Amino acid sequence: MTTISADKVKELREKTGAGMMECKKALTEANGDSEKALVVLRQKGLATASKKAGRSASEGSIGSYIHMDRIGVLVEVDCETDFVARTDEFKQLVKDIAMHIAAANPSYLSREEIPPDVIENEKAIYRSQVAGKAAQVVDKIVEGKLEKFFGDTCLLDQVFIGKDADQKRTIKDLVTEKIAKVGENIVVRRFVRFQVGERS
Repeated sequence: MTTISADKVKELREKTGAGMMECKKALTEANGDSEKALVVLRQKGLATASKKAGRSASEGSIGSYIHMDRIGVLVEVDCETDFVARTDEFKQLVKDIAMHIAAANPSYLSREEIPPDVIENEKAIYRSQVAGKAAQVVDKIVEGKLEKFFGDTCLLDQVFIGKDADQKRTIKDLVTEKIAKVGENIVVRRFVRFQVGERS
């Protein structure tokens, strides 16, 4: 059995905000591998966070970000209590999301917001690109291209491009991690992005 040092547990705790015992269990499960332990904690966080997803989030904050006087973003991120809304942890999340929106320029908040005719139009384009292939192959290709479309255009499906971007976390993953950490439901409610010279 791998011996887990106190320093390793402390390092993982500082990185994730999870409890000491949870960090030790995760490291034990991952045979002392810190990166694998991080994944274990994330998976557990996802399970905990999904239970909180149905709870009402009527407090929160509207964050803003202006980039070189050319791009402006307003984003509303909600949580359950005013106490969490005032924490540095929550404020940083709102700021990170606003900066991400400025850089990544999402068209929609989530895939559920995309009008059905837009999705059908995308599917038609993808089908025409692979015309002549077997039906089941076409369906798989269209499905894959549609997932990429969601990842490009939907805020929650976009890969977070802020710090730790190499971890390939989506905005939804980022929010879920914070839910697990603060113990409250967090919802990205809406956003608007302005760019000089653009017309809506």
